[in-house]
Amino acid sequence: MNALGLIFSNIHDNNVPELTMNRTVAAIPFGGRYRLIDFPLSAMVNSGITHVGVITKRNYRSLMDHVGSGKDWDLARRNGGFVLLPPFGEKDSTSLYGTRLEALKTVLGFIMRCNEKYILLSDSNAVYSVDYTPMFREHEISGADITMLYCKKQSADISGTNNVVLKLDKDDNVKEILTDPIMKGTVNLYGNIILMKRDLLVSIVSDAVAHGQRHFIKDMIAGLLGDLKIKGYRHDGYFEEISSLTRFYKVNLGLLDRKVMQKLFGGAEIYTKVKDSAPTVYGENAVVKNSLISDGCVIEGEVYNSVLYRGVKVGRGTVIRDSVIMKNTFTGENVTLNCVVTDKNVVVKDKRVLSGADTHPFYIAKDTIV
Repeated sequence: MNALGLIFSNIHDNNVPELTMNRTVAAIPFGGRYRLIDFPLSAMVNSGITHVGVITKRNYRSLMDHVGSGKDWDLARRNGGFVLLPPFGEKDSTSLYGTRLEALKTVLGFIMRCNEKYILLSDSNAVYSVDYTPMFREHEISGADITMLYCKKQSADISGTNNVVLKLDKDDNVKEILTDPIMKGTVNLYGNIILMKRDLLVSIVSDAVAHGQRHFIKDMIAGLLGDLKIKGYRHDGYFEEISSLTRFYKVNLGLLDRKVMQKLFGGAEIYTKVKDSAPTVYGENAVVKNSLISDGCVIEGEVYNSVLYRGVKVGRGTVIRDSVIMKNTFTGENVTLNCVVTDKNVVVKDKRVLSGADTHPFYIAKDTIV
């Protein structure tokens, strides 16, 4: 596919401040073994895009460690491949970019030096499996200048900020673009994935910057509705945004439903960094029901309806229910965890009782000892 992929790694950091204190949104661990960056990267690679840039801002050390040269996505190439685009501030500026448009301004030189005909822009705050090939085909057949991917979503399932809703006609032409409107019922939620010709992006970004615009969608794209043909492309497959800690918790636990697992992982492969871990060890008195257990764990207690990442240790007499336990968390003996999210390298000492609720999980920060 003759397209350049461009992924924003930091745009939604403020929606999940608990999980982005030491990492970008793109580097948030998910589902026991993945990071959020894996989903847009895998979708692009599976669609034949072999030149992908990732725009960073801050806290991107864990992202660099995870993606590396892009080898695990077959992007370690002499020509094209994976390119990490570190933050770049103007000489007369004291801060880094704050919006997509400002981010694009800092990497315009990179985009202009590329040779691909099209460019596909994507955020990294969602869990999905998308084949972009039909989207490209629709874009070319329809003669659209810009195509925006959207999903049908219930307003009650939408949280966070900077949510964009599309108003479409019967032919999926975009007639109105609304940012954080009052929502009721089913809406056309923009998936923060947009396709256009590379030269067109360079032209409209340069023009928007010259006119002092700051926002990519709200100012620039919405302002072009009367001048360009902008189409919507509906994605009916699995698509869930990580727009808050509660959404992170619920989307992780959603993987315990076999139908959800099939929707997300039953099609094209989701690639991630390969780690050779030992199999999980289950003690004589271990009990595990309806849970997702990753490699390298040691289970001597009880685990119900939970997701355990790599290297988790569950002590004797410990009971974990409805929780998301990240990498290398250690629980002592006779611990009770209910509706808890632990970040990496957490230690929970003997006989601790910690509980949240399914609408407000109890979060324990990285490297904390309780």
